[in-house]
Amino acid sequence: MDGSLGDRLMSHEIVEYQGTRYAEIIWATACVEKTRFFSPPESSFQFGLLAHEAGYQEPPHFHREFERTVRDLQQMFVVQRGVVGVQLFDDDGVLIREVILNAGDAIVLIHGAHAIHVIEDMQCISVKQGPFMGDEFDKVEIEVKQP
Repeated sequence: MDGSLGDRLMSHEIVEYQGTRYAEIIWATACVEKTRFFSPPESSFQFGLLAHEAGYQEPPHFHREFERTVRDLQQMFVVQRGVVGVQLFDDDGVLIREVILNAGDAIVLIHGAHAIHVIEDMQCISVKQGPFMGDEFDKVEIEVKQP
């Protein structure tokens, strides 16, 4: 952090376990003065906040098409209403953390397995890379183990 007001008010968290990044969270209280992405530039899924002063206008544009290879399917939840617990598991199926998200909070799931526990009726925006091949192909259930 560079110490600016925007960074002092920042409410971004990286969940790491044994040197591996499992998730990134932007809490609803996050505040930045200018656009800031938190994901490393080489990540296949970019995660950040857009912020501009009134009157800013971005020129019309599109994003250049090029072949990408995605090996790490990541998923993002943005909670619109309710409360949800997101459980994060390591590669051995051991629970490493549960993150409780409220309206306005967002999380990107980067590595390992995850599960959700709905605490209060919720609605989330969910974003992930496609194409979607169906639950039978895309979802692999794991055996949960004790530490």
